[in-house]
Amino acid sequence: RYKELIQKRKEHVPLQYILGTQEFMGYTFKVTPDVLIPRADTETVLEEVLDQLKQSKKPDTILDICTGSGCIAISLALILNPEVCIGTDISEKALKIAKANGENLAPMVKFIQSDLFENVTGSYDLIISNPPYITTEECGKLMPEVKDHEPMLALDGKEDGLYFYRRITEESVAHLKDGGYLLYEIGHDQAEAVSGFMKEQGFYDIKVICDLAGLDRVVRGRR
Repeated sequence: RYKELIQKRKEHVPLQYILGTQEFMGYTFKVTPDVLIPRADTETVLEEVLDQLKQSKKPDTILDICTGSGCIAISLALILNPEVCIGTDISEKALKIAKANGENLAPMVKFIQSDLFENVTGSYDLIISNPPYITTEECGKLMPEVKDHEPMLALDGKEDGLYFYRRITEESVAHLKDGGYLLYEIGHDQAEAVSGFMKEQGFYDIKVICDLAGLDRVVRGRR
């Protein structure tokens, strides 16, 4: 059995898919090829949320767009214990994994199938998203572990990699409470463009946060 698993790794199957789990924010999440593998860089996004809370009140309502494995929504629910925490994804297969993780770790999190805000109702203190942000051209150049095994639906941000930031920023306005935050994980070269989308939609207190490697990783804005 061990030799079979080593052979899979030689064929560039990610270790996390072989093991079936990945650690994130101190919790163990189930992962399959139907969901993006949670990355340590994404923990930077959550740490920014937690850091922000030191300066303002705890968000009672949280919406995680493009939830994938559910790692962001579930981690925030466990740490912040909000009244409402919802994760959405367009992929039925991804939501099956997210729901399994939710049942195991945070049953209070609700997961719904939705093309971004299509089936979302209500307004939220915090909308957070790690959407697909790699350009279609760059997707074909990714390492084999990523391009051949992780779901392209969770990677491909279309021609310029910014498609989902435009849509989410524009559509989020109808679902943010006054003073609510919109927070993204971004690619290292997308901070200026994403900040610009927020300014166009009337966001203020826009901030760019770097990851541990010193690269732009988070854009946060308030409305």
